[in-house]
Amino acid sequence: MNSGLWMEIANYFSNSLNDYLISAKEHIEISFFTLLLSAFIGITCGHLCVKHKHYERWIVSMFQVLRIVPSLAVLLLLIPVIGTGVKSALIALVLLGIPPILMNTVTGLKEVPPFLLEAAYGVGMSDRQVMWKIKFPLAAPMILTGIKTASIEIIASATLAAKIGAGGLGGIIFTGFGLNRMDLLLIGGISVTVLSITAGLSLDLADRFLFKYKLMRK
Repeated sequence: MNSGLWMEIANYFSNSLNDYLISAKEHIEISFFTLLLSAFIGITCGHLCVKHKHYERWIVSMFQVLRIVPSLAVLLLLIPVIGTGVKSALIALVLLGIPPILMNTVTGLKEVPPFLLEAAYGVGMSDRQVMWKIKFPLAAPMILTGIKTASIEIIASATLAAKIGAGGLGGIIFTGFGLNRMDLLLIGGISVTVLSITAGLSLDLADRFLFKYKLMRK
């Protein structure tokens, strides 16, 4: 980067730091709440797929088809129904975030060794106890991997939320496109990249801390 571009970036932060922090806060908030909703729906649907196997094909196929549709297209389709703003962005991003969590939940629950389930029922555990004390603890590492994948996709795609007035770092990027300003493109793009990497590393650390037994087995 030449010195002129560095000066433009420095001037932006000098004059518009508060606006940047507001955009970053909006981006983090919409990504966080989207991930929470995606995790709740994805894990719940994943459990239903394993418990009621005849639903698995329909549930998985539905979310996989929805995932194929570009997020921007979903955003535009939701405008006549819900209007612009955060709600439309949340729905579009949740549809993007559910599939990796759903698939990993199904895979994790299916990989629980049958002999452990037989032993649990053999000592008198109820279905609820087996679910919370056996199935989900053993499937948790796989589920967390799905959440990590979803978080990176959500943070990257949340830039589109600015298109419908939901705010976020995408506003800086789209302003950069409109004004042909490389400094804004770099600021917005690098910020989104840093957020994605930070989320991924944080979930990696959580994985290592919460599931130390995996490392011990290795």
